[in-house]
Amino acid sequence: MSIQVLNNISSLVAENAVSNTQASLQTTLQQLSTGLKINSGADDPAGLSIANGLGANIAALNQSSQNASNGIGLLQTADGALSQVTTILNQAVTIATEASNGGLTASQTTALGTEFTSILDEITNIGAQTNFNGTAVFGATANVFTGDGTATGDATTPTVVAALTPVGLGITAADATADLATPTDATTALEDINKAIAAVAAQRGTIGASINQLTADTNVETTEVQNLTSAQNNVQNADIASTTSNLTQYNVLEQTGFAALSQSNQAEQNVLKLIQ
Repeated sequence: MSIQVLNNISSLVAENAVSNTQASLQTTLQQLSTGLKINSGADDPAGLSIANGLGANIAALNQSSQNASNGIGLLQTADGALSQVTTILNQAVTIATEASNGGLTASQTTALGTEFTSILDEITNIGAQTNFNGTAVFGATANVFTGDGTATGDATTPTVVAALTPVGLGITAADATADLATPTDATTALEDINKAIAAVAAQRGTIGASINQLTADTNVETTEVQNLTSAQNNVQNADIASTTSNLTQYNVLEQTGFAALSQSNQAEQNVLKLIQ
């Protein structure tokens, strides 16, 4: 075995090993402090791309769920208003039924007609004034956009709520202006009111179906978010137990590396003993 002093190979090997250990130790400490095993593109370029793509999908799905919830809110507002309209129309049934009976005085007939007209005016007001987030509910189509951030995952669900007016419900202008003046007028109005009640029920059924559809969309999006979040965690999050084990390993290697470096430098000094 030759003895050399110009190049201490063992020292260079030990120094390189210590440098690599310290780099790994710094990476491990960063993973423990952030909870992520991918903190830069250098850590895992492919994994970072996958994790970022999953993050974009999750963001799109979360907002889509909110979009669907807003659509449900609009439809529920319309359904609540129509429920009130049904209550009002039931009052109109009572009034028209009473007016259809003979033997009423003129003042009684006028009072019933006035009350009936007020009911129709209230339906008109509900149709014109009901709004959601500053947007008119009746007579409007609000398109609910949902998607997962991919080209094939987008969908638009229209939420259509028909305009609400007495005439639109089948109560003719003649019914409103006649003021139930005769039993015959009252009977005609009663028939139209019953048709209006059926029309409101049908419209509420359509709205209910749309609410169910959007609710199903929200449930699907929530499940997708859970699954994608789990996948993102698997790609990006650090395994704390394994990383802690690595920390212990690199700490020991750093200490033994410094010891080896010190020993290799000490061996170089032993050469001087040969020339003393």
